[in-house]
Amino acid sequence: MADFHTRRRIEFADTDMAGICHFARFFVFMESAEHEFLASLGMRVMVDEEAGWQIGWPRVAASCDYLAPARFGDVLDLRVRLLRRGRTSLTWEHEISRDGTLVARGTVTTVRCRIGPDGTAAPIPLPPSLFPEPDALVSSAPSPRES
Repeated sequence: MADFHTRRRIEFADTDMAGICHFARFFVFMESAEHEFLASLGMRVMVDEEAGWQIGWPRVAASCDYLAPARFGDVLDLRVRLLRRGRTSLTWEHEISRDGTLVARGTVTTVRCRIGPDGTAAPIPLPPSLFPEPDALVSSAPSPRES
């Protein structure tokens, strides 16, 4: 299915006292790579509608398996792949590697929702035009965080 590649350097704020990337930061990296992927396709994560309503993508499931440490200064390769397109949801598969060594892998499932001014969210169907042929979508972009 659809693939996207980007890179990110581990910054000091990403690490614990031992200089190893804190486990929670991997979820930030996955979300950031997903957002870069969508932006590369000209899509936005939040779309404003009238009267304070929005279309958004809340996360309903997330997991990450940690396979090797990442340290301050490492440059990570982030790969995002559309794993599954449901009626209202997208499930993303993430692989994070360093110099060819797999560091972590995870999945994130998001649901397309209409979000009211009071914060209530209701799932809405994906438009037919959204990832109609996921195998045809392959993108790669330099990351502003790579340098």
